[in-house]
Amino acid sequence: MDTKELDRLLVKMQEGDNLAFEKLYEGTRRGVYAFLYTYFHNAADTEDVMQTVYLRIKTSVSVYSQGTNARAWILQIAKNCALDVLRKRKREVSSEEIEILAEPTVGETTVLDTMKRTLNEEEQRIVTLHVLWEYKHREIAEMLGMPTGTVTSKYKRAIEKLRKALA
Repeated sequence: MDTKELDRLLVKMQEGDNLAFEKLYEGTRRGVYAFLYTYFHNAADTEDVMQTVYLRIKTSVSVYSQGTNARAWILQIAKNCALDVLRKRKREVSSEEIEILAEPTVGETTVLDTMKRTLNEEEQRIVTLHVLWEYKHREIAEMLGMPTGTVTSKYKRAIEKLRKALA
C-alpha cells in the first residue's frame, strides 16, 4: 500500500470511518509484523505488540497530520510500542531474584539474615528498594543521590553475592 493511500485512510479514520481502519490494518499488518519481529524474534511477543500498535494507531489518529509520511508515522508508533515493552522487561525483576528474597528461610537462616551478613548497608537498601518495593534503578538513584549506572551495578553485584551465600 502506498503512502498516499495510507494518508487517505488515516484521514478517513480521523473522520470516524471504521472501514478505513480495517483497510489500513489489512494493508500494513505484514509490514508492521516484520518490523516488530526484528525486536522480539518470536511470533507470540510480536503479535501481542501488534495489538498494542493498532490500538495506539486508532486512539492516536487524531494527532496525525495529513500529508506527512503515513508509513513513517505508523512505524514510529510500532517502534515506540516495541521499545516500551523491552524497557519494561529490562526493569522487571527476575522471578529468581524475587524467590531469593521471598524465601523466608534457607536451612537454618533467613534470607534477611543472609542479606545482613553478606551485604553492606547500601547494597541491602538497593536490593530491598528494587525487589520488595519495586522501585526502578533510576528512582533508587535519585533517592540515594548516586548515578543510575552505579545503582544498577551495585544491585547486580549484591544479587550475585546473595546467590553465592545462599547456595
